[in-house]
Amino acid sequence: MIGYYIIIGAVALVSWLVSNTLKRKFAKYSKVHLRNSMSGAEIAKKMLADNGIYDVEVISTPGKLTDHYNPKNKTVNLSESVYNQRNAAAAAVAAHECGHAVQHAQAYNWLQMRSTLVPVVSVTSGMSQWLVIGGLVLGGAAGVGLGWYVAVLGVLFMGFATLFSFITLPVEYDASNRALAWLKNKNMLAPEEYAGAEDSLKWAARTYLVAAIGALANLLYWALQLFGGRD
Repeated sequence: MIGYYIIIGAVALVSWLVSNTLKRKFAKYSKVHLRNSMSGAEIAKKMLADNGIYDVEVISTPGKLTDHYNPKNKTVNLSESVYNQRNAAAAAVAAHECGHAVQHAQAYNWLQMRSTLVPVVSVTSGMSQWLVIGGLVLGGAAGVGLGWYVAVLGVLFMGFATLFSFITLPVEYDASNRALAWLKNKNMLAPEEYAGAEDSLKWAARTYLVAAIGALANLLYWALQLFGGRD
């Protein structure tokens, strides 16, 4: 178990560092006010219109960092600060979420794959580690009996979560690329504003990268405990 705690500790540390850097970046670029005086909501509506999307609603949602695109009801949900503020950080987030709406409208393959996995992962992710640990306690490490099958099921469930994390990466990076390309091609931002938006989205993407690496490390550790013996 020492190896497990080392892995979890290392991933948690890197995640904390990336998350705190992201918060600092957003705080910094929230002070870079847009010369065009457009709010996040206005940026989002214009990007949707420029991409010929008129059946997606832009709405405000409570909280911070709660921004997301909901493909079920076709809504771009922007946190209250992003929806109302007129700065580089808000522009970056609003355009990024609209990037997901464009993906949906164009049937982007990676987004479709992730959407397919959502109901599976929502059921399996919460119980996967408990199944593995429970199976090992029941003797799964010996490779025999009910415990082994329970542990294997848990590792399989972890595999779904890990796959979901890695499929999320191209979805998020592509949404950011679409957002930045639109912001640049439409001359929505001044050079220093665009630089802030680009830096904000770069660090936001890194949070997903760290999460994917953490999920893979967790999967490999428990798979080794099951199939390669305990340390």
